[in-house]
Amino acid sequence: MSGSLERLQRVLVTGASGFVGRAVCGACSDASIDVVAAVRESEKAPADAAASVVVSDIGLERDWSKAFRDVNVVVHLAAHTHRLRSNDDTTLEEYRRVNVEATRALARQALDAGVQRFVFMSSIKVNGEISEMGTDGEPRLITADDYPRPQDAYGRTKWEAEEALREVASKGGMKVVVLRPPVIYGPGQKANMLRLFELIERGVPLPLASVINRRSFIYSGNLAGAVIAAARNEAAAGTYTLDDIQISTPELIRAVAAAIGSKPRLWRCPPSWIRGFAAIIGYGDLAQKLTGSLVVESTTARTALNWSPDFGFEEALRRTACWFKSRYR
Repeated sequence: MSGSLERLQRVLVTGASGFVGRAVCGACSDASIDVVAAVRESEKAPADAAASVVVSDIGLERDWSKAFRDVNVVVHLAAHTHRLRSNDDTTLEEYRRVNVEATRALARQALDAGVQRFVFMSSIKVNGEISEMGTDGEPRLITADDYPRPQDAYGRTKWEAEEALREVASKGGMKVVVLRPPVIYGPGQKANMLRLFELIERGVPLPLASVINRRSFIYSGNLAGAVIAAARNEAAAGTYTLDDIQISTPELIRAVAAAIGSKPRLWRCPPSWIRGFAAIIGYGDLAQKLTGSLVVESTTARTALNWSPDFGFEEALRRTACWFKSRYR
């Protein structure tokens, strides 16, 4: 395919019907970029997509040749994300089959098909669950150059997938960009962010007023913008951490409450008590996320990708709150 990526582009997006996938497809449409949406069911293809391909399983045997027609960029979002507490061999192998081997197979076929760029959605979980504290008493920014410290099967296999992509990229002919976002929020959000919104909306008292921490987050629309920047910037290659806001847990709760029109019900409790009790009932990991710090460095990504967030925190939270209220009230 001739022409620069800035002027001529057709993108294959895997996981197009998911939370981030829909945001990416919408942003591509706004940028006049044609999308081929890879989805599990045809009726779930985003309306923004120019075309779709049904992919019931992204395993090793999947033939992507038809999906690659006229495509010069692949954005790989599909992954096994179900968070199981078990890290036994069976669980890890299921993660590995989808997150590592299927990613490797997709990248190899993309390289053979002449695809020019491969954008991979990884996760900050590759770097672990917490920022180390600096000598100044502040949490240290996590960077893409830090030694990987994944704590679960998802983070571990995302790291292995990154390594597989580096091996494919070493053959030349296709550049790979890896993005490691922190917690993502926005319309269609799931998991812990959705649960937090629900708890605040119901007025559940939260014992987090005494927490002093910093957490990185990124709005799905801003992450979609970073994906487009990674797809278009021919010079960019490598791994990047990125966020658009760093905020404490109590500040986040107050901001969410204001956005959805609820009253924050925060009460004081020593964070060590929270973590201790949560560990007893099997929610130690969640307590660590609520009370601990995890902040990432994003200046490198902004410079290398020529990217900056399109949405400020207030606007992003307003859009998320509008979606939440329309579906949960």
